[in-house]
Amino acid sequence: MRFSATLSLVVITSTLWAENWPGWRGPRGDGTSLEKNIPSKWSATENIVWKIPIPGKGHASPVIWEDRVFVVTCNEEKQARLLFCIDRVRGKVIWKKLVVKSPLERVHRLNSRASSTPATDGKLVYVSFLDVKEMVVAAFDFEGSRKWEVRPGVFSSVHGYCSSPVIWKDKLIVNGDHDGPSYIVGLERRTGKTLWKTKRPNRTRSYCVPTIFNLNNRNQMILSGDKSVASYDPDTGKNIWYLNGPTDQFVASIVHNKDADLLFMTGGFPAHHIMGLKHDGNGIIDNQKKIQWHHRTPNWVSYVPSPISEGNYFLIVNDRGFASCFEAKSGKNTWAGEKLGRGAHASLVSAEGLVYFTFDDGTTRLIRPGKVLDIVTENSIGEKVFASPAISQGQIFIKGNRHLYCIGK
Repeated sequence: MRFSATLSLVVITSTLWAENWPGWRGPRGDGTSLEKNIPSKWSATENIVWKIPIPGKGHASPVIWEDRVFVVTCNEEKQARLLFCIDRVRGKVIWKKLVVKSPLERVHRLNSRASSTPATDGKLVYVSFLDVKEMVVAAFDFEGSRKWEVRPGVFSSVHGYCSSPVIWKDKLIVNGDHDGPSYIVGLERRTGKTLWKTKRPNRTRSYCVPTIFNLNNRNQMILSGDKSVASYDPDTGKNIWYLNGPTDQFVASIVHNKDADLLFMTGGFPAHHIMGLKHDGNGIIDNQKKIQWHHRTPNWVSYVPSPISEGNYFLIVNDRGFASCFEAKSGKNTWAGEKLGRGAHASLVSAEGLVYFTFDDGTTRLIRPGKVLDIVTENSIGEKVFASPAISQGQIFIKGNRHLYCIGK
C-alpha cells in the first residue's frame, strides 16, 4: 500500500466520501482524487458554483479543507504577498492577510511571486514566499492569526522562487534547491523550529516539490533536482539513495505506479528525459541498475507540468502542449506527442478514471487513459490558467489569472 505524502482527512457523510485537498497535488501529493460525481462539463457559465476575483498575480494552486479554501497572490504594485481564506460554500472572502512585503524578486516570464502552493493540516495553513534573498515560511490559524514565521535559509535564482511546503507527520518540509548552497529543511509544524536541514551537493536551481511514498516498507521522500534524482528519509533528512543526473534542472514532481512499482520522472534542462525508475538500493546508485526504461524525445518530455499515474499508465503533458501516454511497466507509448494545446504549465490531476489536462488558455481536456487517445470532454473557463486544479467535496477548483472558480453540479 502507498501511504499519503501529506496529511489528509477523509470525511464520511451519509452519501459520499469527501476528500480534502490539503497541499500541492492533493492528499497523496500525486494529483489523484478519490472523489465521485465530479462534473465533466463546464464553461465560463455552466456548472459554475461561484467565481470570485483574486487581485494580483499568483500561479499557486488553491488548497481546500472542509469549508475553507486558501489561495495566495502577489499585489505587485504594493509589493505585498497575500494569503486569502475563502468560504467554500458561499464563495466569499473570509479574511486576507499580508505575509511578506518586500522588493519584488526577479522572476522568469512564466513564473510569479506567489507560485508556492500552501499546505494545511486542518488547524494551520502554511505558506512560503521569498523576501529578497531569504526563504520565508509562515503559519496562520483558520481565523487568520499568524502563529509563527521563520527564515530557514537563503535562496537565490534568476528565475524566481517556488517551493511548496509538504506536510509529513509533525513536520513541514521545504525544498531549497537554488543557485547557492542548496538544502532541504524539515520544520516542526507547531513552532517552525528547524528539526533537520540536509545539504544538497550542488548549487543548481530546481523547483521540484518532494513526494513521499511508503515503498518496500520504508518511507522515502523522493525528488529530482540539483543535478540528481534522490531519496531521503523524511523523518531525519538522511539520504537513502542518490542517482547522478540525468540533467541539471528539474521542476516536475515524481509519481509512483503501484502496479508496475516504478517511479516516473520527467525533466528537465538542458537535456530532456523521461524515466521509469526502480526505488530500491542505498547510497550512490549506478544509473543502469536504477533505470527500467528511458525516453528522450523532446515532444514527450515535460519540464514544468508534473505527470500522473492512472491505472496501468503514466500520462504527461509538456510545456508546449504535447500530451503522451505510456504503459507504466514497459514504458511503451500507447500514444505520444499529440498536440492538444498551445502551452501547458498546470500539472495533471485525475478523478474517476479520467485525467485532467489544463492548458494555459484555460481549456481543460478530460482524457481516458488507454491504447488510443480518448478525449471525453473539452471545457474552458475563458481566461488564462497556470495553476493546477484542485478537487474536493465533489467540486473542482481552478485559479485563473483573474478569478478563482468553483465548479460543481
